[in-house]
Amino acid sequence: MANENIQIVNNLQHKITQLIDRYKGVKTDNDLLKTRNDQLTKELEESAREIAELSEKYNTLKFSKTIEASSGDVHNAKIRINQIVREIDKCIALLNR
Repeated sequence: MANENIQIVNNLQHKITQLIDRYKGVKTDNDLLKTRNDQLTKELEESAREIAELSEKYNTLKFSKTIEASSGDVHNAKIRINQIVREIDKCIALLNR
């Protein structure tokens, strides 16, 4: 009987050791995943900023090309300028609220 109890205790100790080892492994993996997640989040934010900057540059270039339009494109330039003026008016209206 005592031998049987010792065997049970030994098995329990072995299982607890295995459980602790698994916990440490999962904790290490979790820490690595959190670090990688933080890195990817920073990269995503940086990419979003870059997209916003490039979009702004594109719109500026498009606007400048519209203004540089030849005489045949004067009508399109006027339409674009009117659109921009309307957008500015909307922004001013929102700011005045």
